[in-house]
Amino acid sequence: MGGAKGVRAPFSLVHDRNLQDNLRRSVHAGRVTVDLAAAEAFLAAHARVLDRRRYRLLLGQADPSSVVAALDAYRNPDGGYGWGLEPDLRSPESQPGGALHALEVFEDIAPATAPQAAALCDWLASVSLPDGGLPFALPVTNPAGCAPFWAQADPTVSSLQITAVVAATAHRVAVNDPAIATHPWLAPATRYCLAAIHAIGDTPPAIELAFAMQLLDAVHDTHPEAAALLDRLGGHIPPSGLVHVQEGQEEEMMRPLDFAPTPDRPVRALFTPETIAAELQRLIDQQQHDGGWTVDFASYSPAAALEWRGYMTVRAVSILRRNLTI
Repeated sequence: MGGAKGVRAPFSLVHDRNLQDNLRRSVHAGRVTVDLAAAEAFLAAHARVLDRRRYRLLLGQADPSSVVAALDAYRNPDGGYGWGLEPDLRSPESQPGGALHALEVFEDIAPATAPQAAALCDWLASVSLPDGGLPFALPVTNPAGCAPFWAQADPTVSSLQITAVVAATAHRVAVNDPAIATHPWLAPATRYCLAAIHAIGDTPPAIELAFAMQLLDAVHDTHPEAAALLDRLGGHIPPSGLVHVQEGQEEEMMRPLDFAPTPDRPVRALFTPETIAAELQRLIDQQQHDGGWTVDFASYSPAAALEWRGYMTVRAVSILRRNLTI
């Protein structure tokens, strides 16, 4: 667990696997309960077709092509994604925020690949700024239902927050897709992120911190400087593992599973097994009576509020399946 002085526990796969074994024993003892049928019913009643198909893919009940077909509804002729794929950015034009969610789908379908992923990287290259970074958002043509932080973003300035999370997700897709691994957009975007992370000050915003750490985790095996940078950023995480989101809701936090959702990854070593176990139990307990999960941040339209719940329900079950047997 990261503390104020940036102490980092040694990365140990055995340590992490012992945590998983203990949690699985809790499942079999009846102390951990996730109602997958209720989650599917919630999605059927309230969620987008995309998230319903992502959920079925997660459970092994759908083909990757059906998920990509649902994603195509948000795709523009330029190869990017808009149309509310990012629920609080409902304008039709392609946006970096839409690219993030599209890449999440391409990660979901692995080891399958889709040519749309490389086309998306072409679009990302076309909108990147000279330093390799992405603007937080491009000009919004229709601000209805859009969060102000999207609609009012400066398109002339690179954003570490959005570039890091888009590039991190692309690196995870690239593990199974050589077209992404070798795409000319990815290396300059990664160099921008590493340089910007080097320059991070004493009080990085919580979401930027989490996304920068995701990037460092994703490139840990290919970029030697990533390990030291991850150690340094870990020093910004308090012993609780909770970092409050500035200007967010009172209870809006970046939590240990936002920083480290996947076992056996270097970033997971910043947190004790007890912290991760408690966070997984908390995630289980947050399943609502209607079968879905909620988010702790504000939504900017009634449609977005439901869409975020569908998205979060898929995310919650995905994290739990990666860490437990459910």
